[in-house]
Amino acid sequence: MSHKRPDEAAADASVNPAWSSETPAGVPVSTPKSASVPVRTPKPAWLKVPLPGGEGYAKLKALTESLKLNTVCQEARCPNVGECWKGEHATMTLMVLGDECTRRCRFCAVKTVDRAAPPDPDEPLHVGQAVAAMKLAYVVITSVDRDDLADGGSAHYAECIRRVRELAPRTIVETLIPDYQGDSLATLMAAGPDVLGHNVEVVDRLQRRIRDPRCSFERSLKTLRGAKQLDGKVFTKSSLMLGVGETHEEIVESLERLRAAEVDFLTLGQYLRPTENHAPVREYVHPDRFLAYQKLGEQLGFRYVASGPLVRSSYKAGEFFAARLVRERRAQS
Repeated sequence: MSHKRPDEAAADASVNPAWSSETPAGVPVSTPKSASVPVRTPKPAWLKVPLPGGEGYAKLKALTESLKLNTVCQEARCPNVGECWKGEHATMTLMVLGDECTRRCRFCAVKTVDRAAPPDPDEPLHVGQAVAAMKLAYVVITSVDRDDLADGGSAHYAECIRRVRELAPRTIVETLIPDYQGDSLATLMAAGPDVLGHNVEVVDRLQRRIRDPRCSFERSLKTLRGAKQLDGKVFTKSSLMLGVGETHEEIVESLERLRAAEVDFLTLGQYLRPTENHAPVREYVHPDRFLAYQKLGEQLGFRYVASGPLVRSSYKAGEFFAARLVRERRAQS
């Protein structure tokens, strides 16, 4: 996806008047204002996307409904669903363990409850059947948090992966998991995902303000480090949202800490407020800054960095890159 157009600098001036010169690291910085962007302020041009539609979109929507599957593409109101669900190389992020989450993060549109419905015992089979039917080369499987289950749902989640392995053995599997620790993480990793994703979401200072109190930056790093310790061949991945009040220095620190945890893939995207009940947008970050952070991430040693206003943790271009690395590793072994 293109990072900028000639008219975007002018569009951005009205959103981020506190634009400053470039830092020594080469990243242009704007200081986030204490007030949030007014809810009814029109989004910048670079955030406008067409409504989803077309034959491919309708086909995938019908398939997930017939198999009673949830997708984060719809539940989290991803702006890229129209792009990802069309064409010959359609991609999808399946969401297992139900559509109700036991955590109350202030950025997420997924429904929250204290105790969710029991996991559907047929879901692992349906996930495998859906991946096989779509003939996906790459699938992302994520889940809601299930703190109401003794193992956080990790055994059920792992069975979903195994079913995909059984029914679509050539498909590369990425899992975007909760902050599993200890035995729960070991159970998930035993199923052998090719890519293990877990998102830190926001910089350290904003964790308690944006994420559920049970989450923390360090706990997320522990999950990512633990995955590598359990399987040295797995590729790990994390994501950071911008525009919630973070500073340039905090972004740099976050990238450095993620790289120190040996995270391989990184995505950076613009936070978009799902409803007025969620955390406000503090600024719309200009595409040029996203591009600069991408270059910084590459300099720090990430194998791949996807950075742009509409980039999400599950991102089509990043999946193509990860797929190539996984196939190369498979060929070597």
